[in-house]
Amino acid sequence: MSLSTRAIAGIAGVVVVGAASLGTGIYWANDAGKPRENVATMVVGTSSTTAAPFCYNDGKPLDNDALSACLEGIKQARKDGKLPELDVRASDQIGVGVPKDLAKKGWFALTNGGSGGQTALAGGAQGEVVTGVTYSGSKSAGPLMSSNDVTSVTVVSQDKTSQEYYAVWAFDLKNKNS
Repeated sequence: MSLSTRAIAGIAGVVVVGAASLGTGIYWANDAGKPRENVATMVVGTSSTTAAPFCYNDGKPLDNDALSACLEGIKQARKDGKLPELDVRASDQIGVGVPKDLAKKGWFALTNGGSGGQTALAGGAQGEVVTGVTYSGSKSAGPLMSSNDVTSVTVVSQDKTSQEYYAVWAFDLKNKNS
């Protein structure tokens, strides 16, 4: 059984159109699938959320005015309920991750909870800067939680050597009873 010239031309046309559509789809998917730059990830149990930095200056250090404005902006966004948030229970494990390029500079993460009113999630007890590590590791949420309805998490990229700030992220954890 042989195919007619018209049938072969029709099949060839479908193949060309299909290949063009596939190529366009792959290009679109590749472009649409690019990760947002400098995204931090907050993990609570099996849930997670991501956020672009609240303050970032295209890889250049933030000056004191920009940093002050940033902190005021975070305060207002928190008041308006516009920060990324997750539910948390004392029995949950929580952690935070930052992009590799900013982890190389250094970073730390703090909550507004714990026995001292401010507790390190990543870095030392006083928020010392860690370098090269992109994830804080999972930690028990109980000792990190605030006694209020919301536990605030602040993540900061800071160069360990120069002490300059490069990015600030903010998350809210809604405290739930276990």
